Amino acid sequence: MLLKTTAIAAPSFSSSLSLSKSSFPYPNRLLPVKFNSPTIKTSVRMSWFNKLGFGARSPTESPSDASIAQGPDDDSPAPGQEFAQFGAGCFWGVELAYQRVPGVTRTEVGYSQGYLHNPSYEDVCTGTTTHSEVVRVQYDPKECSFDSLLDVFWARHDPTTLNRQGNDVGTQYRSGIYFYTEEQEKAAIESRDKQQKLLNRKIVTEILPAKKFYKAEEYHQQYLAKGGRFGFKQSTEKRCNDPIRCYG
Repeated sequence: MLLKTTAIAAPSFSSSLSLSKSSFPYPNRLLPVKFNSPTIKTSVRMSWFNKLGFGARSPTESPSDASIAQGPDDDSPAPGQEFAQFGAGCFWGVELAYQRVPGVTRTEVGYSQGYLHNPSYEDVCTGTTTHSEVVRVQYDPKECSFDSLLDVFWARHDPTTLNRQGNDVGTQYRSGIYFYTEEQEKAAIESRDKQQKLLNRKIVTEILPAKKFYKAEEYHQQYLAKGGRFGFKQSTEKRCNDPIRCYG
């Protein structure tokens, strides 16, 4: 997904090309594929069936599982570090944007805010688990303020589109800031209110306490830095401002 400027009085947002994440049924493969192959065609077709609730296994959860998934993030950052979680559409491009921020010491992509314990990517794509694709950012507050992370968040996506970023459609692509502390919550609300004054459409970003983080499958981690769909690695150098190709 390359970026294009939205015609509103505000900083530019991410917007997708004519492609969507569902166009790439095998994200763990880093080499070019032939999209006219029967296997690829079938997988793309099945991805749409899955969005409609067909074809994938039906996620089920017990009350105890739901309470775990809805519980707090029980992981701990490294000493002297802090966590933050952001949902801003497909997590591949969002992660790369944060990898480039000075003071960010670790990023992971995963699923949060849902009701299913230990969800898979396929589970989340059904749209029935209520998970959001998120990036969990570990940062050194002495080198990187939470406000600077918020600046990246607003610049990276369009916070006025509900459950959608470009051609990526679904509740897993919703806009969200998930805070760990009262200070983060306060900063997020103030930042949202400031951003709203720059826009002529209502911001739909949810601001909620961070919940249990389920790390996504390994092939999703640092996906674009490893080469993405077509094997062209994208830079993670700090302060790099190269355009981010969201699918590689």
